[in-house]
Amino acid sequence: MQKRRRYITAYKREKRPRINEQIRAPRVLLVDGEDAEEMTPEEAIVRAKEQELDLIEVSPKAKPPVVKIGDFGQYLYQIKKKERKQRSHSKPTEVKTLRMSFRTDTHDIDRLKERAQEFMGERHLVKFVIQLRGRELTNKAYAKEKLLGVVKDLANVSEVEQEIKPQGNQFIVILRPKRGGKKIED
Repeated sequence: MQKRRRYITAYKREKRPRINEQIRAPRVLLVDGEDAEEMTPEEAIVRAKEQELDLIEVSPKAKPPVVKIGDFGQYLYQIKKKERKQRSHSKPTEVKTLRMSFRTDTHDIDRLKERAQEFMGERHLVKFVIQLRGRELTNKAYAKEKLLGVVKDLANVSEVEQEIKPQGNQFIVILRPKRGGKKIED
């Protein structure tokens, strides 16, 4: 009995810049430092070989394509290094939830506000939730005022993303860090 082979999809090909003979344009723009010169790819390859380096296509969509002379391995390393740096700076923001109850005392609320400031320093959204149980449901105005007090105390570091609103037996408000605020570094 023959063993069946599964169809394996081809791995996503890495998009690499063309080098040397892979460049097929009739004319290219060779950029060397501050000088730019239009020539055929063959002439540019000869210049690169004289310096014992590669001809790298930097901008293939330009008319004519822009090329430069350099070490291909070094060029790939620099590109990957740039991509890694961009990925590290584009951390997605999270919504951090801080809960309190109807009877949470002032010291605990102060602790929650400090925690919210830490989260906002890391550029996260903060969601405050007040849970109402039993008889507390009859005094919703007090719960709203308690949340409003928290929002006012954090007004210097935050803006309201979503106004205070009831959601079942709880009230929620979402705050975001003020624009232009500095990220806290350790």
